[in-house]
Amino acid sequence: MGNNTKVTHFLLLGLTTDPELQLPLFMIFLIIYTITLVGNLGMILLIVLDSCLHTPMYFFLGNLSLVDFCYSSVVTPKVMIGLLIGNKIISYNGCAAQMFFFVVFATTENFLLASMAYDRYAAVCKPLHYATTMTSAVCVCLSIGSYTCGFLIASIHIGDTFSLSFCRSNVVHHFFCDIPAVTILSCSDRYVSELVLIYVGGFSIFFAVLVICISYIFIFITIFKMQSSAGYRKAVSTCSSHFIAVSIFYGTLIFMYLQPSSSHSMDTDQIASVFYTMIIPMLNPLVYSMRNKDVKCAFRKVLHMAK
Repeated sequence: MGNNTKVTHFLLLGLTTDPELQLPLFMIFLIIYTITLVGNLGMILLIVLDSCLHTPMYFFLGNLSLVDFCYSSVVTPKVMIGLLIGNKIISYNGCAAQMFFFVVFATTENFLLASMAYDRYAAVCKPLHYATTMTSAVCVCLSIGSYTCGFLIASIHIGDTFSLSFCRSNVVHHFFCDIPAVTILSCSDRYVSELVLIYVGGFSIFFAVLVICISYIFIFITIFKMQSSAGYRKAVSTCSSHFIAVSIFYGTLIFMYLQPSSSHSMDTDQIASVFYTMIIPMLNPLVYSMRNKDVKCAFRKVLHMAK
């Protein structure tokens, strides 16, 4: 990659150049990142320690928490360092690494959300066959498949983006090395790269969204046929949390990536990026699990053991 570029580092402009805003933003992101770490790592710990949570649903939640922790950690600490000490320079290889791991974990989350939708379909629509449908082997295969797709798609995007020549500006109008923000700096023809981004990214999102939509169609049909009000409320509560998180995640991804670079507004993109790099990883443990009675019970048991 070094032979294809004269650029040895990039300058991340960040969210603001106003000195008066940098410390308040640092404090906000520090709070968000702390909640993200405590929420996601705490969720993983609860799932590991409490045997009552050793079910397919919490297996996927544990993986989701791990992915959220990882892809938030790829971006947020660098942003906070830039705000605190003003060091916004990132090396060429560091930029490639940050972009690679961000795409890995974001894509993995994409497929994990689809796997969770299928799990909810099996639980709501086929409860009598749930144990034989969502076996340990099936859960492990779905999880490994999600991570594998993440690494494959990230490899395609990184190979495509960093095969371009960067011989003009090295100023990235973003707070991390996102694909559109880096690609637009290239002095090469970006047409093929944009097509790769749209088609590869579009296919992965379309496939996951298709699985989610089909699962929810059957779930809603089953819910509307329920005659038990308790069962109805439980199913709606479970699905609504997942549906809200899915809407936020895919809404920002579609807004960010499934459009040509000429249509991008960097300021608008940064606001959208804050949601899926920092806010969503913080909210997911709360949206999915903190309102769950099983999780609350496990938390009380762990506290009792600690005493």
